[in-house]
Amino acid sequence: MEIGNRIKQLRQKLMLTQEDLSNRCNLSPGFISQVERDLASPSIATLEDILMALGETLESFFKPQTEKVIIASSEDVYTKTFDEGYRIDWIVPNAQTLMMEPIFVTIKTGGQTRLETPHEGEEFGFVLKGDIALVLNDEEYPIKPKQSFYFTPDQDHYLKNIGHKDAAVLWVSSPPNF
Repeated sequence: MEIGNRIKQLRQKLMLTQEDLSNRCNLSPGFISQVERDLASPSIATLEDILMALGETLESFFKPQTEKVIIASSEDVYTKTFDEGYRIDWIVPNAQTLMMEPIFVTIKTGGQTRLETPHEGEEFGFVLKGDIALVLNDEEYPIKPKQSFYFTPDQDHYLKNIGHKDAAVLWVSSPPNF
């Protein structure tokens, strides 16, 4: 982590000059400039003073920053094909670190996704094409194109293609599970 750049971003977000920040934490503007350019490393106590002046704590400052992707493109997609007759396209990069994980699932005729065992969370899907069945334990729920499903995954579950052509499903798990 570039400490200096992060301090500079926080300072600029508050619309403070280096002199403003230096006055708030009793340091010289030259030292603040060196810290922001990673030419000087503050002690822990000095870093705490700088962060206090910026309204931050050591904990929040060093907490990993998750980059929120607003738009993902085809170059961001990761694809994996499974022997059971389906393919998953992970359509949002690093979604496993976010609150929900959307995937695009293509299931070949006669294919099915792997059995998922019970877990925490919620799942939602929207069938784009083909006919599928959501299987919860041993109960099958047929779903046609333009229909959706929603369930709490507190039992064994999977999707299977029950039609005569490939099926496509947008499937979202919260928290990430795929």
